[in-house]
Amino acid sequence: MEMRMTRTLSAIALLLTATPGLAQELNALVWCDHTDPALIAPFEEKFGVKVNLKEYEGTAAGLAILEQSQPGDWDVLVIDAVDVKRAVEGGHLAEIPADKLPTADFFPELVMAENNTVDGKTYAVTEKFGYNTISYDKSKVDPADMADMATLTSGKYDGRIGIYDYYLPVLGLVALGQGINTADITADNLGSLKDPLMALRAASKQVADVVSAQTALATGEVDIIVGGGEWLTAVLAAENPNLDWTIPTQGALRWAQSIGVVAGSTQPDLALEFVNYIVSPEGQARLATSSCYWGMPANAKAGDALTPDQKAVLRWDQQPEFLARAQLYPIPDAALDTAMQDLWTEMLAQ
Repeated sequence: MEMRMTRTLSAIALLLTATPGLAQELNALVWCDHTDPALIAPFEEKFGVKVNLKEYEGTAAGLAILEQSQPGDWDVLVIDAVDVKRAVEGGHLAEIPADKLPTADFFPELVMAENNTVDGKTYAVTEKFGYNTISYDKSKVDPADMADMATLTSGKYDGRIGIYDYYLPVLGLVALGQGINTADITADNLGSLKDPLMALRAASKQVADVVSAQTALATGEVDIIVGGGEWLTAVLAAENPNLDWTIPTQGALRWAQSIGVVAGSTQPDLALEFVNYIVSPEGQARLATSSCYWGMPANAKAGDALTPDQKAVLRWDQQPEFLARAQLYPIPDAALDTAMQDLWTEMLAQ
């Protein structure tokens, strides 16, 4: 009842009258990096609001939650940048005034208007990015070998490799290894990825999710993770500085996540305040170094709020080069997506 009463107030009134004693709440569908209290607590304290977070994995799961919810149940959504349009087409994201976002401070490549806008209207903003590439233990692997993806299937590291269990970035990496850009993967050339994918699987010990891949690398069960990156090793760097990552000469996949206001939110102004906090330099620094996983902030001014050691782990100074050499995830249509998942399933069964 109290929740319903607070929602009858205008968002502007809530912002003006919010104090730590009020039961004002904001509901957000997020990824695990947003559940770190170090990120959320400063916003809650400033606005006297309780931020209720529900973690989800995979765009399909997030959209299913929204579709099963009532208008006003959710205020903020974090989503894979390549899926913003899908959320907009489903009626799940509200338009955001572009002049209300600090994108002028972003790395130019991270404004990503092609992902965050539909028909010239802005619906989300990029908040964090990173790379699916090669992670490894440099005390057990020759770092020079990691500059060439061909080394992975040369026989030298057979049985010492793990594969991140997500078909889009790994198939994208395999394509780059074959000289095929991720945007050029089609039903016609997908078959050419089968043999190199199966060769990679034959050389590997396991295919693992995020936590299992991190654990395997940290414990020495494997020495290399294909599809890893700063998001996998950065949180482990303090305890094991031998864990590292690099972008091979063939390139890497760039992942990016976006945040927006959910359509039908009864607190759109407060939701936008949350979005702007997340993409502010301070919010970006906290998000970049979240206890769940690290990643590069989209806002370049976050560098002023990061320590030299944190920036070193994120390879801050190498970002211009990395951005130039990384490609976006494949964005398959329904038929190609099914074919890619079928190929992945076949690989898993090998």
